[in-house]
Amino acid sequence: MNAEPTFAVRTACILWPSFLMAGVTEMLVFALVDPAGLQWFGSGPVELSSSAVYSLAFFAFWLLISTASAMTQILLTLPEEHGDGHHADLPKTTP
Repeated sequence: MNAEPTFAVRTACILWPSFLMAGVTEMLVFALVDPAGLQWFGSGPVELSSSAVYSLAFFAFWLLISTASAMTQILLTLPEEHGDGHHADLPKTTP
């Protein structure tokens, strides 16, 4: 049985791994960066609490990683096959 995954399954396959990797990325970044020492491009300090910086960074990482995962999912989607084993949008090749 070769059923096409539903939208919910595809979404879960994008969001769950990207959620986990956003957490890992945040741990790695904030192991090296102190949120209290952040500045707006050299002008002034970021006047947000550490929790707010952690939260905003996590959601930014999650958005970035899930966008990359969604693009991969789109690129992996192949056009439908004809009965002869060739894809509709790809040229036929002769051996």
